[in-house]
Amino acid sequence: MFTGIVEEIGRVKSIRHGVKSVTLEIAASVVLEGTQVGDSICTNGVCLTVTQLSDGSFMADVMPETVRRTSLAALMVGSKVNLERALTLQSRLGGHLVSGHIDGTGRIRSRNNDDNAIWLWIECGDVMMRYIIEKGSVTVQGVSLTVAAVSPSHDAFAVSLIPHTQGATTLHSISVGDTVNIENDVIAKYVEKLLEPFASQGGETMSQKDKMALYRNFMK
Repeated sequence: MFTGIVEEIGRVKSIRHGVKSVTLEIAASVVLEGTQVGDSICTNGVCLTVTQLSDGSFMADVMPETVRRTSLAALMVGSKVNLERALTLQSRLGGHLVSGHIDGTGRIRSRNNDDNAIWLWIECGDVMMRYIIEKGSVTVQGVSLTVAAVSPSHDAFAVSLIPHTQGATTLHSISVGDTVNIENDVIAKYVEKLLEPFASQGGETMSQKDKMALYRNFMK
């Protein structure tokens, strides 16, 4: 598990492409402290297992399922990535519980400055939007963020980046049209699963709209 609080920005040192998989070598320093082969490092929101350590870098395999579901396949040598080591019992939970299991990707619809903040509107499909609620938590590129707003059509949500987040993560360089990894709040997914037995009325399955309303009311 992770917290979504990025520890450092790493850099892709090398990429080895398989038929459907990818092996990444990432240059880093902070996240290598105390890390051993087999440990997990969240990379742009994706939980990767360290397969090899060297002086100033680590290697990780990206399996075909992860390649399909995330934006890691689009990385190039020199790309910057958000890095975080796995949570320990001694760590502060400054963000929210993050599994590193990406639900899908979104696309940056717009980017606007608001005094010292940057607003990003991110559009994504119903599969992910059904878990997005205003003032709830979401992980974008491995960064724990608060949902600032949801579009009336429920096809996009906004986050507002404070100066610290802009400087400590790669989100400051995000541009309109870029693809980002998104992980929904894991609590929301478990709540939906637990409510499934109650999600039918008179033998008829509830509509997606009714399910979203039920979930939002439950979380209030």
